[in-house]
Amino acid sequence: MAKAKELIEDLDERSIDRIIEMAWEDRTPFSAIEFQFGVSESEVIKIMRDQMKASSFRMWRARVQDRPTKHVALRDPEMDRFKCNRQRAISHNKISKR
Repeated sequence: MAKAKELIEDLDERSIDRIIEMAWEDRTPFSAIEFQFGVSESEVIKIMRDQMKASSFRMWRARVQDRPTKHVALRDPEMDRFKCNRQRAISHNKISKR
């Protein structure tokens, strides 16, 4: 767990909140989190384990395990991007005004 603590210390609170939010989203793959924050899937799991109650972590873990939309290798080949259509091009997750 020491690595998780170090990882969390390197990220600001807003980034940690956004990583957790993205990890809960069904259609956001771990590769999107890694692209935006430089945090691998195993590091996301460590963050989730550290930041959540044990029961919530178990529920999340069961939910994302082998979920095709969370793992690029399991995704439908036609789902080749992770950017929401409301985002600006390569905006690093800044939602454009409507």
